[in-house]
Amino acid sequence: MLKSELSDVNLHMEDAHPSEILEWVDRRFGDRAAQLSSFGLEDMALFDMYWRLNPKARVMTLDTLRLPTETYTLLDQTALRYGARIETFYPQMDAVIGMVDSGGFNLFYKSVENRKTCCGVRKVEPLNRALSGVDAWVTGLRRDQGMERGRIDIIEWNEEHSNYKVNPLANWTFEQVRAYVEEYDVPYNELHDKGYPSIGCAPCTRAIDPGEDLRAGRWWWESDPSAKECGLHVVSSAKPNAASSA
Repeated sequence: MLKSELSDVNLHMEDAHPSEILEWVDRRFGDRAAQLSSFGLEDMALFDMYWRLNPKARVMTLDTLRLPTETYTLLDQTALRYGARIETFYPQMDAVIGMVDSGGFNLFYKSVENRKTCCGVRKVEPLNRALSGVDAWVTGLRRDQGMERGRIDIIEWNEEHSNYKVNPLANWTFEQVRAYVEEYDVPYNELHDKGYPSIGCAPCTRAIDPGEDLRAGRWWWESDPSAKECGLHVVSSAKPNAASSA
C-alpha cells in the first residue's frame, strides 16, 4: 500500500464504525490478520465485532505468567463463548529465570529501568514472535487514553514489524465501549466492576479512584505519566513506501 493510498484509507475510515474497519481488515488481509488482545474491555468489544463478521477471526494474546486470575477466567470464557482458539505467546523461560535470578521476582518496583526490562522479557519479545506471522494486527487502542496514543491513526504502517497496525476504536470513548459490551452482553473481566479500567499484570495494576486518569492504575508507583507504556505500542511516523506489498 502506497503512502498516498494509506492516507486516503485513513481519511475514509476516520468516521467509520469499528465494525466497518474490521470488515476492511478481513477483506484485505483474511487470515493474515489477527487481533492482539489483552482481554480488557476494549479488546472484548472489538473481538465480539470481529467474530460477528468472521467466526474464525484470529485472536492472539501474551501470557506474561503474572496475569490476574480474573484474566485467565475470561480467556476460558472467551474460548467457550466464541469457539475461539486463543493463540497464546509466552516469555522465554530462560530469560525469565535469568531476570529473576539477577533482580528478584518483583524487580519492577525498584526502578523504571527494571520495569521496562521485565516488560521486555514478558511482553515485547513474545510480541515480536506473535507479529512475525501476520500482515496486519488489530488493537483496542483509543486516542482518549492519552499519552502518545492521542495521535494514533486508524491504520498505520508498523515499521518495526513490517506490517499494518489497525486501531478500529481510535475514535471511541470508554463510555462507548462499555455501552457496546452491555448491549451485546459481551463477557468481560470482572475486575472492571472493581475500579480497574485498565488491566495488565497483577502486581502492576491497581484500581483507580473517581476522577483519576484511566491509566493511573498502571505502574502507579512511577511518577511520570507519559512513560506508562510497556513497549508494545510505540507510535511511529513511519509510512509504507512503494515496496510495501500489502
